[in-house]
Amino acid sequence: MSDKRVSRWYFGGLASCGAACCTHPLDLLKVHLQTQQEVKKRMMGMAIQVVKNDGVLALYSGLSASLCRQMSYSLTRFAIYESVRDLMGTKSHGPMPFYQKVLLGAFGGFTGGFIGTPADMVNVRMQNDMKLPPQHRRNYKHALDGLFRVFREEGIRRLFSGASMASSRGAMVTVGQLACYDQAKQLVLGTGVMGDNILTHFLSSFIAGGCATFLCQPLDVLKTRLMNSKGEYTGVLHCFKETARLGPLAFYKGLVPAGIRLIPHTVLTFIFLEQLKKYFGILVVS
Repeated sequence: MSDKRVSRWYFGGLASCGAACCTHPLDLLKVHLQTQQEVKKRMMGMAIQVVKNDGVLALYSGLSASLCRQMSYSLTRFAIYESVRDLMGTKSHGPMPFYQKVLLGAFGGFTGGFIGTPADMVNVRMQNDMKLPPQHRRNYKHALDGLFRVFREEGIRRLFSGASMASSRGAMVTVGQLACYDQAKQLVLGTGVMGDNILTHFLSSFIAGGCATFLCQPLDVLKTRLMNSKGEYTGVLHCFKETARLGPLAFYKGLVPAGIRLIPHTVLTFIFLEQLKKYFGILVVS
C-alpha cells in the first residue's frame, strides 16, 4: 500500500496563470515580432522600443487577457488530459502508452484551443495595440471589456476568428507539453538515477518545452496573423499563402523568442503544477 496525490482538475489552469505572470513580457515581444511585415527588429531591439515608447509596464500590456486565456484554454486541456490519464492509469494499473498520451493530448489541446480562442484573440490585440497609430488603437480596458466590445462591435463569429488555427496549435502544443512531459518524466524516473523531485520536473519540462516550441511555431505565426488582422486575410489558406510569399523561414519568425518564452513557461507551469499536486492534490491509496 502506498499513498500518492493526483492533480485536481483546475490545477493546470492555476499553474499556467502563475507561469504566465512570469513570462508575459516574453509573450508580448513574441507577438510584436510575429506581426512585423518585414524583419526590422530582433528581440532585444523590440524590447528596447516598447520600453522607450510606452514604459516598463507596457511589457505587461494585455496581462488580464493572458490570464483569461489560461483559465479557459489551459484549464480545459489540462483538465481533459489529466482526468482521463489518471482514470486510465487507475484501470490499467500502469502508465498509458505514449501513442495514447499523444492522442489524448491532441484532443485536449484542440478542445482547449477552441474554447480559449476569444480570450486568445483579445490577448493578441491588447499586446499589439501599442504598435498601432493612436487613431487605430482599440484601447481595450481589460480582457472582459475586449470580449464584450468584440461581441458588440464585430459579432460573435469574430470572437472565434482563427479558431481552427488556435485549436490546431493547441493540439500540437499540448502534445509537446503534456504528452512529452509525462513520457520524459517516466523515462527519467525509470533510470533509477533521479527521484520524483524538482530536478526531475525541471529536466522533463525543459524537454517538453523544446518539443512544443518546434511543433507549434508555424501554426502560432499563422494564428497570430489571423487574430491581429483587420480583414486583409480571407481565411487560413489565404493567410498561409501570404505568409509563404515571405519565404519558408517566415513560418518560424520569432522562433527564438517563442522558445525563450514557451520553454520557461512550460518549466514554470509544471513546477507549479507538481507543487500544487504535492501539497493540495487528491490523496489516492494504491
